[in-house]
Amino acid sequence: MSSINHKIVFLGESAVGKSSLVIRFVNGKFSPSQEPTVGAAFLTKKITIKNVNYKLQIWDTAGQERYHSLAPMYYRGAGAAFIIYDITSYDTFEKSKKWIEELKKLGDPDVRIALVGNKIDLVEERVIEKEKGQEYAEKNGLMFFETSAKTSENVDKLFIEMTQQLQSSKKLKKKINQDFSDSSDEGSITLSKATNSSNNKSGCC
Repeated sequence: MSSINHKIVFLGESAVGKSSLVIRFVNGKFSPSQEPTVGAAFLTKKITIKNVNYKLQIWDTAGQERYHSLAPMYYRGAGAAFIIYDITSYDTFEKSKKWIEELKKLGDPDVRIALVGNKIDLVEERVIEKEKGQEYAEKNGLMFFETSAKTSENVDKLFIEMTQQLQSSKKLKKKINQDFSDSSDEGSITLSKATNSSNNKSGCC
């Protein structure tokens, strides 16, 4: 049975838990000593929502500064982006805003962006309140989640809700294009979607 493909990219500073979230979702596992990603890692996961099959192509990018310049290569053509910060680190929250600004400037104009506060299991160490992240997300038209890769809290929800958003946007765009085509005079231009391709994986988990 065929699947609908969606490209999703993870962005954010080093050690915020990007790889841990991806591996928790794809493999159902968590390692407290997760090795840093080098360049980027590519994983896929098939899911079914309301009898529709989806294949999620997930790019987990490195957060280290020396790999920052490579990020556009990985988020180009992505339908969705998760910008991850660590709720115990004010610095990662502030830098997540720079990732969002960059993505809006250089990414696909239709990319769906979600701001994600990770490590909510570290209750006593929290420095970024949920309301602060939520307020910034709402102000900038972003989806918002808080997760824990360690306990798996909200990890599946993260991907399921984003996939539903992507599919809703796809249907809306198709309807707009169809309406435009139906109402146009003969000889006018009919809009169609371009396709994107991505490079093979590089790096580790």
